[in-house]
Amino acid sequence: MQYSTRYIFLFSAGVCLVCSLMISVAAVGLRERQEFNKALDKKKSVLYACRLAGPGEKLTTEAIDKRFEGITPKIIELATGAYAADVDAFDEETVEKVPAPANASRIQKLPKKVKLYHVMKDGKLDMMVLPISGYGLWGTLYGFLALDADTNTIRGITYYDHIETPGLGAEVDNLKWKNRWPGRKVFDAEWKVVIRVIKGPAGPANEDPHRVDGLSGATITSRGVTNMLHFWLGENGYGPYLKKLRESGSA
Repeated sequence: MQYSTRYIFLFSAGVCLVCSLMISVAAVGLRERQEFNKALDKKKSVLYACRLAGPGEKLTTEAIDKRFEGITPKIIELATGAYAADVDAFDEETVEKVPAPANASRIQKLPKKVKLYHVMKDGKLDMMVLPISGYGLWGTLYGFLALDADTNTIRGITYYDHIETPGLGAEVDNLKWKNRWPGRKVFDAEWKVVIRVIKGPAGPANEDPHRVDGLSGATITSRGVTNMLHFWLGENGYGPYLKKLRESGSA
């Protein structure tokens, strides 16, 4: 049987319309679940950063929530480092953003408010987990950096989203490389950011506290990690917040 051009066009349009409706209904119906999984994955990344969960450890929702009991979300005004109220109403997707100053990490816009996390122990601040991001070789890397309550000693680092080259820049996910970070120091004696990823091997943390092994064959990604840490831990990032912690005696 031969169909007319008009029939074929209308039939194709009808199939496309039905498929579009099915996809739209599925997207709307699953949105709540998607948002839940997204929040759960971020919680898991926070646990990896502060080493309350081992890399790749399989955790149930209940286990994640249980380990998160000692972690308190905090909202800060990035420009001043002051705490902002109403954590529950904070939405990372809609938070107001402003142009970022020129920076090597190629960050274009900065949120006025940021959600970070306080890890408590015996009623006192033990460490804080800070969101970090910046450009690597192919795109933006998103992760978390855990700092000791002294605001200087690194407790852990993890990246949960990136498009770096497998076997090269993607080695930011490598457990061996992540284990090079704990004990390193962010600042020098004058509170200037000096931590950096170098080309080649660095010494142990107690002998070479401000340098971390480079990623073999991934010079640009290694430089990107250095750039983002210098930006986020400097005066345009968490610098004011960390300074307030030290001055308040909480650090």
